[in-house]
Amino acid sequence: MILDPEDLGPRETYKFLTASVVPRPIAWVSTVSADGVNNLAPFSFYTVASRDPATLVISVGERTDDQAPEKDTLRNIEDTREFVVNVVSVSLANAMHESSLNHAPEADEFRAAGLSAAKSELVAAPRISEARISTECRLDGIIPIGSDHLVLGRAVRFHILDDLYKSGRVDLEALDPLGRLAGNYTKLGGIFNLPM
Repeated sequence: MILDPEDLGPRETYKFLTASVVPRPIAWVSTVSADGVNNLAPFSFYTVASRDPATLVISVGERTDDQAPEKDTLRNIEDTREFVVNVVSVSLANAMHESSLNHAPEADEFRAAGLSAAKSELVAAPRISEARISTECRLDGIIPIGSDHLVLGRAVRFHILDDLYKSGRVDLEALDPLGRLAGNYTKLGGIFNLPM
């Protein structure tokens, strides 16, 4: 079968992409508005953009409601040029889901999700205290692509729980990261090396 994105249309193409590019890690992005309001939002269009300099990339799509022309995360990053990417562990899945809901721009989404904001070292945006890994980022650039925006963030600080980092490696089983599969989620089901 051959599918043409032009024939599918944007919604069906989105559904196909999110079901075929799997599993996807989730960037749980914390920002602070110019008015000092903390914001949280998960993005599963996310990966490493560069290793040197260490740079992460998230894709921020358009809003699905009528509250504002762009998402709070994108506006906050444009205004402050800073953000934090927090890793979502399975134990934080429900809090992450709460932060994905449409909250008013003046709502502190840390509070709404029952999470604690931790002070970052170099950026104004707070980290999620309960997150096992967080990366402080400074904006390197925003690239508009159609209805979405690629946000490039230069990593300026990594935070990781002491017992997760051993001999220069992250203990992935202890991290227990949550992943995205189309409309569902996944967790690690087993780690193996190749060749088997």
